[in-house]
Amino acid sequence: MIRLATTSALLVMEHLVLSDFYSNNDKIIMLQVAARSIKSGLEQGIELDTRNEKFEPELLQKRATFITLEIASRLRGCIGSLEAYRPLISDISSNAYSAAFKDPRFPPLDKEEYPRLEIHISILSPAEEIAFDSEQSLLEQLQPGVDGLILSDRGRRSTFLPSVWEQLPDKTLFLSELKHKAGLDHNHWSDTIQFERYSTYSFGDDIKNIS
Repeated sequence: MIRLATTSALLVMEHLVLSDFYSNNDKIIMLQVAARSIKSGLEQGIELDTRNEKFEPELLQKRATFITLEIASRLRGCIGSLEAYRPLISDISSNAYSAAFKDPRFPPLDKEEYPRLEIHISILSPAEEIAFDSEQSLLEQLQPGVDGLILSDRGRRSTFLPSVWEQLPDKTLFLSELKHKAGLDHNHWSDTIQFERYSTYSFGDDIKNIS
């Protein structure tokens, strides 16, 4: 099935806009909110409520984010949103809490792990549907290191951030593992399968540097 065409250049442009849009101070505040939300989870069992705090307008725009937590450069949790439906700063707070305590692949974060955390924030561009008429056609369009990819089929959905290309640089393997993540067979293909791509603006730091 042929889907509507998308222009990957638009995703690159969106990335450049995001990189210019947020100041260094904005990024510090975002990282601080993520850290505070995780600390709130450790101390009070709830995420940080940002609704009564004042933030710059750019941090209150609706944006989708993913929060990735690492310890010694190894994954410790990753949770995010694919659609922008709440203020950026609220999305960061909620996803940071969920990455620390609700990622089903890991036990809840404990206090001993907190000082060793690395927090990475990815702000997503709006997803664009990809046009393709075969799996090979899809593979030829993928941009390693640039595209985040969303798969949807048979009531299942999964995504890989652009950073996953670092572990899976081969396009065929990248797609195969994305299918597996969605609970589908590695070789799955159908007339109803859909793919979207997005770019991310990402930054992060060690928890000890986030004050």
